[in-house]
Amino acid sequence: MKTCREPIYKQQDVTIRQLGAPKVKSPLAFGRFVDEEDAVLVNISRKSAFKPKGRQKPPEQIYFEMAGPREKVYFDPSKAKCAIVTCGGLCPGLNDVIRAIVMTAHHQYNVPSVLGIQFGLAGFIPDEGYDVVELKPENVNQIHEFGGTMLGSSRGPQPVDQIVDALERMNISIVFLIGGDGTMRAAEKILAEVSKRNLSISIVGLPKTIDNDINFASPSFGFDTAVDKATEPFGARTWRPPVRRGA
Repeated sequence: MKTCREPIYKQQDVTIRQLGAPKVKSPLAFGRFVDEEDAVLVNISRKSAFKPKGRQKPPEQIYFEMAGPREKVYFDPSKAKCAIVTCGGLCPGLNDVIRAIVMTAHHQYNVPSVLGIQFGLAGFIPDEGYDVVELKPENVNQIHEFGGTMLGSSRGPQPVDQIVDALERMNISIVFLIGGDGTMRAAEKILAEVSKRNLSISIVGLPKTIDNDINFASPSFGFDTAVDKATEPFGARTWRPPVRRGA
């Protein structure tokens, strides 16, 4: 019987590749910028920090870049165009993420255009016949009050070359892919094709899975709600003290 072994990661596995040196001053007028040199230690268990038995040296310490706004950015926000796509199964929080991206891009970064790709990666394929939606603050303002995703969703696979063709045609600067482990694998393939063509397109993956099966994203949004709903039938009834009535 095969046993599940903990994978061994190296720093290059978790290092975010850059399109180029960020030279454009961020338009953010307030808040604290994150230092590019700052990082977060990913593995802090004892076996990842000390030399295990039988090994010559302790495992390499793995660090993630700190999340948050930078003082300099690569794209000129006033000339950038973003795209958002939701893939895979539905879960709570999808509309919240769409809304947050649109509001942040519009109000804080002054991005002139955010496009919504309908029905997952299929929305990039011309033969599928899905329209692209222009996402503005006024049409996403209250979507967080509703479940699911206003863009619709679907599962793959779709031809990677056609997806990147569509990104080129629409002149997309940054694409946000919201989905589970399958979507993150698709994002990896899209990134490989973008790199192969030497295009200046940033691929951003936002892990969304009720299964909670994506490394280093624990837990992802949707997981807590799934667990709460799954355990409801087994929950104990709320006890209430008896009401004492007068004679």
